Amino acid sequence: MFTPAELLEINTLLVPENKIVILTHYNPDGDAIGSSLGLKHYLKAKGIHAEVIVPNDFPKFLKWMPEAKKIFIAEYKRKMASDLIHEADVIFCLDFNSPSRIGLLGDWLTHARGKKILIDHHQQPEAFDFVYSDTVIPATCQMIYHFIEAMGDEKLVDKDVAECLYTGIMTDTGGFRFRSTSATTHRIVANLIEKGADPAVITSNTWDTNTVSRLHLLALILGRIQVARDGKVAILYLTREELKEYGFQKGDTEGFVNYGLSIIGVKMAAFFMEDLYDDFIKISFRSKDDMDVNQFSRKYFSGGGHINAAGGKSNESLPETIETFKSRIEGEENL
Repeated sequence: MFTPAELLEINTLLVPENKIVILTHYNPDGDAIGSSLGLKHYLKAKGIHAEVIVPNDFPKFLKWMPEAKKIFIAEYKRKMASDLIHEADVIFCLDFNSPSRIGLLGDWLTHARGKKILIDHHQQPEAFDFVYSDTVIPATCQMIYHFIEAMGDEKLVDKDVAECLYTGIMTDTGGFRFRSTSATTHRIVANLIEKGADPAVITSNTWDTNTVSRLHLLALILGRIQVARDGKVAILYLTREELKEYGFQKGDTEGFVNYGLSIIGVKMAAFFMEDLYDDFIKISFRSKDDMDVNQFSRKYFSGGGHINAAGGKSNESLPETIETFKSRIEGEENL
């Protein structure tokens, strides 16, 4: 958490006359959108206006959250987003550890004059004016709750704040299944429910939103899933042609990698997908126990994330990328 002195200084910055923006990472997920909107609604309850800016569009299954449709998507409103960032007095940086993780917003952030406040749970954060980094906490949304508590404002957590923070915690813990989910996490979730978050409604709005294209793609990859390293590694993949054939929409492949990790005996799952427009491969890694996919992805696939959940990319073809992956996992002692 921020030090008491830092909290006092941040409190002096959070005044109605200051221009405040909230930024999060490229390809925003539930934790990114939930923490950004949760913080926005908290500031609103304090009488402070803030704008949320994301680098690119986010999945439809997250757009039910209060004021999600008011988020500025920089790829569609580039000049407006740039002006907001450069004119801001305070810039909250949520759920990313480096300007390189926020796409076209990164350069604008680096050159912005406003005070930069980082709240993030990824490893190896870069320098910001204020840094609250904790890699043990499973979701940035939980960190936003701790921040609100530290500011002495828990009473300002209303239904809008609660719904957004609950959504981010739920999605980033895999429905409270991941090892990083703590007793503290559950206590916070209980508080959010008391503040108005309805688990049944949130779960339905977020996860009961399958499209026909998503189910076709899921059936396709499950029908040809591969295992390697004596059944300890699962491999899933999709080609660009398959995405086009089944009418892929943003968010359709969310959570696919977890199906690989659900196989008995599997300690690591990797999902490879050709980008729809550019010649590179997007990679999602998940793992169990002490298999560190964050370090694995950083070392071999220009990525990173958490010990048990990370992303990466490859400029090789899809078959070459999968073969490279298979060769790399042969040297992993924790599998």
